[in-house]
Amino acid sequence: MKSILLISVLLSFIITMIMLPKWISKCRQVGLLWEDMNKRDHPKNVASSGGIVVIMAFILGVLSYIFIRTFILHEDGITLEMFALLSTILILAVIGLVDDLLGWKHGGLSVKFRLFMVVVASIPLIVINAGSHNVNIPFFGYVGIGVIYTLIFIPIGITGATTTYNFLAGLNGLEAGQGVIILSFLSLVAYLTGSSWLALIGIIMVASLLVFYYYNKYPAKVFPGDILTYSIGALIAIMAILGNFEKIAVFVFIPYIIETCLKLRGGLKKQSFCVPNKNNCLEMPYDKIYGLTHLSLFILKKFKKKVYERDVVYLIFIFQIIICLLALIIFRGALFLG
Repeated sequence: MKSILLISVLLSFIITMIMLPKWISKCRQVGLLWEDMNKRDHPKNVASSGGIVVIMAFILGVLSYIFIRTFILHEDGITLEMFALLSTILILAVIGLVDDLLGWKHGGLSVKFRLFMVVVASIPLIVINAGSHNVNIPFFGYVGIGVIYTLIFIPIGITGATTTYNFLAGLNGLEAGQGVIILSFLSLVAYLTGSSWLALIGIIMVASLLVFYYYNKYPAKVFPGDILTYSIGALIAIMAILGNFEKIAVFVFIPYIIETCLKLRGGLKKQSFCVPNKNNCLEMPYDKIYGLTHLSLFILKKFKKKVYERDVVYLIFIFQIIICLLALIIFRGALFLG
């Protein structure tokens, strides 16, 4: 990656840094605020759908990257993939924003319609025939599956990542912090496997997320909304598809696979929130564990009398980082030799 391309990363960071405080101020001015469910009495004082600023900064950062490659470096060859990526992110951002406006307490978009629209969002990647169609099957080696990959695996990948990323949410800083960790790691994977352009795309999003995390961490001044969680989940899947490292991405997604299993245990009706007491320490919301936030709280309570929201979030971060480090060890052959 030529150093001039890092301008795109800086642009994404600066746009978020300038626009996010303005968004927070405007939300407070017009009353576009959400309840902080893990605080005592659930104060309704947090700016909603701040992810719109992150997505705007990300898109402008990617467009500036395309501009630099086209007009300054005179390079081409991957513009089609970039615009397909942006199209999918934009479609999902619109879906997420509509879901935010309708409100999770009122059910938001119906599950069937939401899944349908997420599949629709994968069409830009389908029409450009994205990814490698060779699958490594045990005892058979690499087998070409052709159009099956395009028409089945791409929609499943986008839908699965988008939906499950949204499951593990609801605590200050959780979604943004997880996005920083996972996308930073996958950007490293992309760089090591020869997709430096894809690595820079990931870092452009990370730059914006770092600013957002500052305002979203405990005590949160802004929430991401589905507009951001859908987009982060989709970007993770898109990077895996375009970079041909689906196995690594699935492994890194282990916390979300666990989260999905726990959510299914509760019939997808149990929330990730915990119950705050008068000191804003957290208590278990249910008799059983229905999410990683509950599991983290349960574990921490074995060692601490008072467990705060940030403690639960940090433990999940540590778990995610361990998963990423394990991925480096397990897939080191593909990363450092391939």
